[in-house]
Amino acid sequence: MAAALCLSMPLAVGNAGGQTGAPSLASTFTLQQALSAPFTNQLTAAPAKERIAWFTDAEGRRNVWVAAPHEPARQVTHYTEDDGQDIDNIAWSADAERIAWTRGTGAEGSEHAMAANPAELSGPVKQNVEFADLRTGEVRVIAEGHRPLFLRDGSALLFLRRGNIWVADLAKVSANTKPAAEASAEGAAAHEESRGVRQLVYVRGSASGLRLSSDGRQLLFLSNRGDHNFVGVFNFATRQLRWIDPGTGLDHDAVWSLDGKQIAFIREVPIVSPIADRWMREGAPWSIRIADAASGEGRELWRADEGAGSLFHEVSGSDPLRWMKDGRIVFPWEKGGWNRLYALSATGNAKPQLLSNGEAEVDMVTASGERVCWSGNLPGSTRDVGDVDRRHIFCDSGQQTTGKDIETAPAILSDGTLAMLQGGPERPLVPVYLGDHGSLHEFAPKLVPASFPGKSFVTPQQVLFKAADGMEIYGQLFLPRTHKSGQKLPAIVFFHGGSRRQMLLGFHPMQYYAQTYEFNQYLCRLGFAVFSVNYRSGVGYGLDFRQALHYGANGGSEYNDVVGAARYLAGRGDIDAARIGAWGGSYGGYLTALALARSSDRYAAGVDLHGVHDWSLELDLWRPWNETDIDHAAVAKRAFESSPMADVKRWKSPVLLIQGDDDRNVLFSQTVRLAAALRAQGVPVEEKVFPDEVHDFLLHRNWITAYELSADFLARKLGVQKLP
Repeated sequence: MAAALCLSMPLAVGNAGGQTGAPSLASTFTLQQALSAPFTNQLTAAPAKERIAWFTDAEGRRNVWVAAPHEPARQVTHYTEDDGQDIDNIAWSADAERIAWTRGTGAEGSEHAMAANPAELSGPVKQNVEFADLRTGEVRVIAEGHRPLFLRDGSALLFLRRGNIWVADLAKVSANTKPAAEASAEGAAAHEESRGVRQLVYVRGSASGLRLSSDGRQLLFLSNRGDHNFVGVFNFATRQLRWIDPGTGLDHDAVWSLDGKQIAFIREVPIVSPIADRWMREGAPWSIRIADAASGEGRELWRADEGAGSLFHEVSGSDPLRWMKDGRIVFPWEKGGWNRLYALSATGNAKPQLLSNGEAEVDMVTASGERVCWSGNLPGSTRDVGDVDRRHIFCDSGQQTTGKDIETAPAILSDGTLAMLQGGPERPLVPVYLGDHGSLHEFAPKLVPASFPGKSFVTPQQVLFKAADGMEIYGQLFLPRTHKSGQKLPAIVFFHGGSRRQMLLGFHPMQYYAQTYEFNQYLCRLGFAVFSVNYRSGVGYGLDFRQALHYGANGGSEYNDVVGAARYLAGRGDIDAARIGAWGGSYGGYLTALALARSSDRYAAGVDLHGVHDWSLELDLWRPWNETDIDHAAVAKRAFESSPMADVKRWKSPVLLIQGDDDRNVLFSQTVRLAAALRAQGVPVEEKVFPDEVHDFLLHRNWITAYELSADFLARKLGVQKLP
């Protein structure tokens, strides 16, 4: 199989002793250029006028866009700074003339008590709901909160604030002053009341999942109570609250029938152990329940079979349940070990009908009521085995896209036109729509600047290799175009985060991994062979692969893949086995640290971004538990033994540690403790800490700094020398 190619490099590749092994060649693109691609997300179709909205992050400048097949794309907001204020939760009004969204904090911190502020903006910095009127161009901050939802008549916005349901009268908000600055609680409350902003529902628990009935008279929501959830309905006219079929289960993802008379939702049996669900493959089966909206009385519509698929596994997107006009309910089910899409009659008189085919994973799902579409891969059932590491679009009428590119995030416009994100190895994902004869058309043809060097990127080569225990693992290999016959290249193994992720043969629909893809391209351009590993416990390859035996805190079985990757590279004639390094972030940081702690003889250096280094600390296993049938000490001991800290005495290779100290996913103390332990035994440690930055850095300039330091560190430690 031919190797993937990468363009010329400004560095000379030498051995660990520093001898030059390649001629000097001109640089083709810089790191800043590689990371300059705009990232587009949140494709959201309007209920009218064939409009669609999205947000684009262009080097930290995040803005909302609107377009239609018959309307040129327009930028709704005009933020010009890399200020760390993320955009999320786009929502449309029923007439498609107004749009709202959340700005601030970042997706992983939406429910956090304090908004993230890595740019150190003058306070108070809050996560706010913002609003735009497309007819007038007015853009206004509504109030502190997130997850906006327009009332059917467009007169008000519902939103969430710290788990409570609020409402804002748009006429009053537009006519009055901006939200109050920090003041006394009483003063702030009075000011909000004068602006038409008030709390709508007063109830215990943390609310989420706001959905209006078809007539707009009732609000459906979820109340999270910790070890159980309730589905609630609030009547706007009577201001009465009604609980829907309450029980002891974890109820979630409730949806209305199209006539507003019934409600369907998912009920899972709570898993009592706070850690066991991390590696369980089966358990008490989940179910779909259906209830009368007026009385709240419910019944079980369907229950999953025992075995594979008995535990619910979600898909991306807002609604796992989709109620169709023909009375069917569409839902994902991991029956047989693959997360596929099924349809079930709401009467419960027939068995579920399989909509997606083969040993394939459904990814993102959308539905219009008349048809359902999704993105997914095609392992084992396609002409191109590479499609296991791609995404294409499917509908209940058949496959919609094919080829070497990646299509994902489907959205159905109000006239039935299918929109999606489309990109590939050289081009970032951009919003497109499906035209006549299957042709794809860009909504915003100039969204990607002409200066973006994507045509200089490599097309990665899919590789299957054996882990140390024999399991077959997928990876993607990048090799420099300047590689010459007989030349031994330094190599970098990349481990993605998650671990419920999968790197693709091109740009990724998650921003974190779109950027790691770009950085891997840059490392390749510098002269490294880059091997991106889709290790066990990731997604895309079925239930048994995702719920791999003894993975993570239950044994760290992914270490077999770490060893297998190094062995695969060392066995190639074009790789210098003495100059193999590793890098990764989050869960990938854990595996990078595990590689250096247990295999410093195989991995000569590594870059560890915000990684987990002690599972017993990260999972709070030191706290007392109440379960009487679990050996708590044994679980904690096994978690620690699955961690890099357990083998830190064997760690010899130099490492660069990077983390933000407002990390809301991985404890910052993980890096503090590891750095101290390594320095105590003389291991070379370099570090970069970003004050007040979160896990997935919100500032583009911080990503640039982190990757510049990483590239420089790996070049120094693996014998890639800068030329004069």
